[in-house]
Amino acid sequence: MKKSAIETAKSLMARRDFGKAIKVLQSRSENYEESFDYYCTLGTACLYIGDAGSANYNFECARKIKMNDVSLLLGQAAIFLRRGDTERAVQYYLDILDFEPQCKTAKNALEFIRVHGDYETICKWVDSGKIEHFYPPLKFNPKVIFFILLAAVCGIFFGILITDFIIPKNVYKSERADLTSLALTVDEKKFPKENSLMQEQVHYILSDKQIKESYDKAQICFHEYNDNGAQVEINRIINSNAASGIQHKARLLMGYLKEPAFDSLKENFSIEQVNKDPLLYIDCFVDWSGRISNEVKTENSEKFTFLVGYEDLKNVQGVVDVQLDFLPVPELDSSRPVRILGRICSDGGKIYLRCKSVYQNIYN
Repeated sequence: MKKSAIETAKSLMARRDFGKAIKVLQSRSENYEESFDYYCTLGTACLYIGDAGSANYNFECARKIKMNDVSLLLGQAAIFLRRGDTERAVQYYLDILDFEPQCKTAKNALEFIRVHGDYETICKWVDSGKIEHFYPPLKFNPKVIFFILLAAVCGIFFGILITDFIIPKNVYKSERADLTSLALTVDEKKFPKENSLMQEQVHYILSDKQIKESYDKAQICFHEYNDNGAQVEINRIINSNAASGIQHKARLLMGYLKEPAFDSLKENFSIEQVNKDPLLYIDCFVDWSGRISNEVKTENSEKFTFLVGYEDLKNVQGVVDVQLDFLPVPELDSSRPVRILGRICSDGGKIYLRCKSVYQNIYN
């Protein structure tokens, strides 16, 4: 028997395939205009992909149909918690416990707010995804069974494969991608410089030793999950007199780098550092706090001037333009401090930030 769109979406959500679940539901929207289950399910899927605005809209539609539902209240409470509105979140969790006194999600959320409900911790949990512990629970993920069985099979053969792990490997081997293919060749180590380049054609003039050390450091930083450190060394190499083959490998390494979250950024740079040598920090991510001004919004984006370090209204460390390819929910309040995680970009030699995440405590 063919499943309904809602049942199909819930099965996809159990497998954590939220994007497909949303597409299935949205393609059948005309059939569920008055369906509480439809709006609540769609809102939950949007919440799990981080689209708090769409989640809030669908939860509000569901609430107009039925107000007292635990899944709905958990979803709305999570949105308030994401915003830092702990007072509203607490009220919703208390309402949930009135309907379902043994609700573990509500109890855990209240304990989290009591112990860790501060600006910094909520910000970290939102950006790292840990906040999902307080979202409406999903069905058991069938993929988990597969991985348990796979782990058991792997365990059987572990003894056979153990010798492979004690054989010396490439110095850069780690839990991240194997970069063996990016190791420098004998010729590249022997002749790391591009001698045909004129000094005025490059930004950094490096010695043979400096080129090799910079390339080695980029790979070491990568395996230490310090992608900002790796990016700095990549920028140093590709804007230097390093041989074209080494520059090419540095660019390939850049493709392995991952975007950080607030709590996974291992090396941060000040705006003073960036302004001193912008080329060295292009494509690095920074976590800066300050206040916004000159806000301009479009239908799906926003930009503003960011006064870095001005959160205390005392000293401005620097000024940078920020571009957002999304509209924050709730809207940013220019009278309150803001924290930005953004990628350093350049336009005509002028740096700006492309915002990945933004956090603002509405109670400060």
